[in-house]
Amino acid sequence: MEDSERAAAIARESAIDAGLHLNFTTPFSVSNGPARLKEFQCKLAAHLRRHRLAQVIYDPRLTGCFEYLVAAQIDEFHRLYGAEPKRLDGHHHMHLCANVLWGRLLPEGAVVRRNFSFRPGEKSLGNRVYRGLIDRMLARRHPIVDFLFSLVPLEPADRLQGIFSLARHHAVELETHPVDPEEYEFLGDEVFRRIGDLPIASYYAHSKMTNEPASV
Repeated sequence: MEDSERAAAIARESAIDAGLHLNFTTPFSVSNGPARLKEFQCKLAAHLRRHRLAQVIYDPRLTGCFEYLVAAQIDEFHRLYGAEPKRLDGHHHMHLCANVLWGRLLPEGAVVRRNFSFRPGEKSLGNRVYRGLIDRMLARRHPIVDFLFSLVPLEPADRLQGIFSLARHHAVELETHPVDPEEYEFLGDEVFRRIGDLPIASYYAHSKMTNEPASV
C-alpha cells in the first residue's frame, strides 16, 4: 500500500513485532505497483466478493492468481522488513479461503490466525462445524491460538469477562481496531483493569509452541 514503506521503517526502528496481513480484496494503493499484481488482485477480489460462499469453494482456474498474489506479498514483506513473516492473517479473513488452504500457500510453521470462536447459539451448527474443520486443518501445519474473539461488542460486560477468564487456561487472541474511538479508549485503560494479572505474551511465547498455559 502507499504507506507501507514508512510504516515498515517505523516498525523496524521501534522493534515492533509485525506480521503479514494478506490482501486479496482491497485494491493496492501504491501508484507504481506491478500491473500484473493489480490485475490478479482485481480478478480475485471480484471472485471472492461475488458471493459470501465463494471463499469456501476451491476454484482451480484461480490457482495461479492465488499463488502469485501470496508469493508477491511475502516477497514484499521480506523486502520491507528484512525477514520472512512469522505470523499471517488476512484482510476480511480471506487467508482462510479454500484456494489458499488447499493450495498450502502459507509458509509452514508460521503462526496463522484461526477462525473466530463462537459460543453455541451465536452461529448455526453448520457454520461452527465448518469453522472447526478449517481450524483443525490449519493446526496441522501452523501454530494457532486456542480461541480468537473480536474485542467488540464491549457490552454486555460479562462477555469480555468470560473471554478474559478463558485466557487463564488457554491462549486467547483479541482482534482490535484502535482506529475506532470506542475501542481506542477501552484499550487505553479499561482493558488492563479487566485483564488483571493475566499474562500478556507475544505470539513467539504462544502456549502451542512452549507448552506453557495461557497467553492473551
